[in-house]
Amino acid sequence: MPTARAKRPNAAKSERIAEAFRRFAKVNPDPRGELVYESPYTLLVAVVLSAQATDASVNKATPALFAAANTPAKMVALGEARVRDYVKTIGLFNSKAKNIIRLSEILLAEYGGIVPNDQAALERLPGVGRKTANVVRNIAFGEPTIAVDTHIFRVGNRTGFAPGKTPLAVEQQLLDVVPERFKLHAHHWLILHGRYVCKARRPECPRCVINDLCAFKGKSTVAADD
Repeated sequence: MPTARAKRPNAAKSERIAEAFRRFAKVNPDPRGELVYESPYTLLVAVVLSAQATDASVNKATPALFAAANTPAKMVALGEARVRDYVKTIGLFNSKAKNIIRLSEILLAEYGGIVPNDQAALERLPGVGRKTANVVRNIAFGEPTIAVDTHIFRVGNRTGFAPGKTPLAVEQQLLDVVPERFKLHAHHWLILHGRYVCKARRPECPRCVINDLCAFKGKSTVAADD
């Protein structure tokens, strides 16, 4: 059964959200993800490795891994044990190494070694869920997808722009309320805002560029980090 779409926002809320993204775009016109990659395939591997891990920890491990294997064929030839050695500093490295080998085998067998720009196909790969597929399609293929991680989930709810009880609900809200001209970069702006400004424990509201547009009730009493 299809999930019901979010209700359209009223005119005042629509303008508030549009203004927020105008400000994000002014401050950072060309936002980029922080994972290091060289192709759609290495991006896919990096995003799989980043689950429940920081981008920084992934970026420390992947240069050596990609120097040894930067295609599905090379990764399969490298083998699970050696992949595991390259990524052992990353959380859940055993299951992630296994998934990387399995998804590489599937890419070779079913897609000629090419990462497909298809949501359902990506989500069928081991270790790849909706968020990962959205990230890959957005960054590698320029699709206006919005991948909801913990940062975007928090920002969507705190600001009141896209309240929801699940990542999917927040994603659907954002797809409905973010103006089309901002959708391509919306995912990056929101992640970076959640990571560096609208932090989980101590949001830095005094230096937030959308402070006056945000519905967070505690914003006036929260001090910036030292």
